[in-house]
Amino acid sequence: MLFKALTLFSLSGAALCHGDHEHQTSFSGPHKSLWYNTLPGDGGTQADSVFSGISTFGRLPYFPCLASDEEKFDIAFLGAPFDTGTSYRPGARFGPSGIRQGSRRLNLYGGYNVPMAANPFNFWGKVIDCGDIPVTSYDNAYAIQQIEDGHNTLLMRSPHTAAHKRGLSKHGKTLPRIITLGGDHTITLPLLRSVNKAYGPISVVHFDSHLDTWKPKVFGGAPSKQAAINHGTYFYHASQEGLLANDTNIHAGIRTTLSGPTDYDNDGYCGFTRIEAREIDTLGTAGIISAIRERVGTKNPVYLSIDIDTLDPAFAPATGTPETGGWSTRELRTIIRGLEGINFVAADIVEVAPAYDTNAELTTMAAADTLFEVMTLMVKRGPLTVEGLGESEQEGEAAEGEKEKVQDAGKGAQEL
Repeated sequence: MLFKALTLFSLSGAALCHGDHEHQTSFSGPHKSLWYNTLPGDGGTQADSVFSGISTFGRLPYFPCLASDEEKFDIAFLGAPFDTGTSYRPGARFGPSGIRQGSRRLNLYGGYNVPMAANPFNFWGKVIDCGDIPVTSYDNAYAIQQIEDGHNTLLMRSPHTAAHKRGLSKHGKTLPRIITLGGDHTITLPLLRSVNKAYGPISVVHFDSHLDTWKPKVFGGAPSKQAAINHGTYFYHASQEGLLANDTNIHAGIRTTLSGPTDYDNDGYCGFTRIEAREIDTLGTAGIISAIRERVGTKNPVYLSIDIDTLDPAFAPATGTPETGGWSTRELRTIIRGLEGINFVAADIVEVAPAYDTNAELTTMAAADTLFEVMTLMVKRGPLTVEGLGESEQEGEAAEGEKEKVQDAGKGAQEL
């Protein structure tokens, strides 16, 4: 009898609770200001913690750009998880996720780039992370086509800013910029094919320890058409396809062994000149910056491709084909900052293979920080309009002037 009474009492209480449900006050949890705090000064935002939430580059907003064109942007990060063109150590298919993981603390203090005096996360336009291109790992030819199509789908869209102004593209339109997270270096071929549709033959600044202009019969042979396209031959194919602007391309950081001196002859035929890694001891970072700027100029569109193995394995061990005797992270970032004023219309960073990294994430952090510099260059250039071209040249000249002042001051200090 007592059990029945208790049961009836419980059911009655439940009914009363549900009956008054529409008059209840809902609890929404902690206030938004507890999670995202406005920073003083430049209006940036600081996340609640850099180790929570899903990983996007620098904790940028994510939008599935390949599934929808509703979101406009000026700079987009796009992953290309492909590594079946690798000759030595695979694993770069996990590069996009690794780089995003290594970038989580970029916005920890607000994202202001002190040497460049700019905040690439809080600027005149809009930057987002568009996720990854779906890339098959079973068919290289199809994967390369997927990368070209996915990249071009985003590259040819109207940007968030200055969409109606005359731009640098061959059709006179202002286009957004795409920064691609690789992937092994094979991906640069489909990316250049995509860029060619927008800008025509383009100048390339290539940071790498390897030439990547080898003829297929020299680099691994060519038992099939598809085997001939890999991460050591893609620039050879780009040259053969007319994707490169003649004699305005440059490698920086080269230190690989060769099949013989004719490799350099072939490299020249492909339209490249070279800066060897060891030349930093004689030229210094300023000399390398000057050589790159003189080669590509500040008027034409330029593509930037960065192989993480430009860095010495001490700074970036997690890569497919490591070569000792490379540059430090500080040296590479200094050189990239010196390229302000060049019209970089798109960029990639490749060969990050997180499986070979240390627990401290040295390589993925180095890759993310390098892209932080690239992103800042793009922001300081402004939209890719013809109108901004003169400003770009002036900024580049001003940057060179500042470097000369610093160098003169250094010389004076040494004399004292």
